[in-house]
Amino acid sequence: MGKQSYDVLVAGGGPSGIAAAVAAARLGADTLLVERYGFLGGAGTAMMVNPWMSYWASGGSNVQLIFGVLQELIDRMTEMGMYGHPKQKTAFDPEALKVAAEQLCQEAGVKLLYHSFLGEAVMDGSGTRIDAVKFANKAGLVELKASMYVDATGDADLAALAGATVEKGREVDSLSQPMTLNFRMANVDVDRLPSRAAITELYKAAKRRGEIRCPREDVLWFYANQPGVIHFNTTRVVRKDATNPWELTEAEIEGRRQVQQLVAFLKAEVAGFEESYLQTTAPQIGVRESRRVVGEYRLTAEELLASCRFDDVIARGAYPVDIHNPDGEGTVLKHLPPGEWYDIPFRTLVPKKIENLLIGGRPISSTHEAHSAIRVQPIAMAIGQAAGTAAALCATGQVKPRGLDVRRVQEALTRQGAVLGLDGDTSPQAAGE
Repeated sequence: MGKQSYDVLVAGGGPSGIAAAVAAARLGADTLLVERYGFLGGAGTAMMVNPWMSYWASGGSNVQLIFGVLQELIDRMTEMGMYGHPKQKTAFDPEALKVAAEQLCQEAGVKLLYHSFLGEAVMDGSGTRIDAVKFANKAGLVELKASMYVDATGDADLAALAGATVEKGREVDSLSQPMTLNFRMANVDVDRLPSRAAITELYKAAKRRGEIRCPREDVLWFYANQPGVIHFNTTRVVRKDATNPWELTEAEIEGRRQVQQLVAFLKAEVAGFEESYLQTTAPQIGVRESRRVVGEYRLTAEELLASCRFDDVIARGAYPVDIHNPDGEGTVLKHLPPGEWYDIPFRTLVPKKIENLLIGGRPISSTHEAHSAIRVQPIAMAIGQAAGTAAALCATGQVKPRGLDVRRVQEALTRQGAVLGLDGDTSPQAAGE
């Protein structure tokens, strides 16, 4: 094995981990990014969640909220001809994301370690500081150390192993939002597709006949970048805990069962799919929600829907409260007023009890309802960039996150291209698009 000690160690190479590692390295921190797969991208590649949800202000606004690493990835994939579709402007090719993310990391000086699965957090005597983390890989159990750690696992795995206080699911029964196995159909005659409403009516009829057993209430599909390819986010696996390996296994199996029924339905019942075939399923099932870390501030849905503003803002978003029923059919959608957005405060990234850990991405401190809004990839990336920035400032300045002047984080993020709505910062693209 190579070097064993770093300034910043980022666990997880999904959207938030990519942004965290790039941000930390660009600030001069010796940064290691550890990923369990052989590629980066997480939700965008391994889970094949596509397209990216809106990174603009609410209500169809052309005011772009999230720039930074997100915009750099968009620009690179656009140059590759693998971002956007005439009918789906934020669709991207997962293979392009793998390459673009890897390029950004390497150019920033990030050290990458693939095929390594997080297994243990070694704590100091007080139990408040991570001394090292252990990963399982082809070399066995490997111990790695850093001054600061960023949990970008998506499931708060490192935080939980370190003994941070975590929550799961909704308050009434701890059930999390359902999981979804994404899949794609190829050789589709897209010019003959019925309307979305018509496809859903055919789907409901097939469910009534007992041909499909899937608790989702409608068919959710998107245009992919490739000609004749349609992306489906339609399977729904309920009442499974994504942090329980046995239940996660059951969810994968159930997801594939649902895909087979949906493929048969599409080919038999929906115009344009007669000669289509199943191109691929995602390498792993998509997880909307699992653990959430209890931090110095707990964000609520009421605050988000009221377009909250915070002095310690480190990211912005406008994706609605979007709760897929953890127990069956139904989806709750609550939108912000047109043209509005919400702030995400730095304190939600700082877990209680642990001194040298920051949270990147969807497991930040929030309620179940608020989590349903801030969980999407562009927002996770903005949060990750903030976590990596703060981690680098802490590591190189020998300061703890709770003692860090958040204005330094905001200034560094602004220099990296982020737009936080602060006095004096301006968007690189005045109108957003």
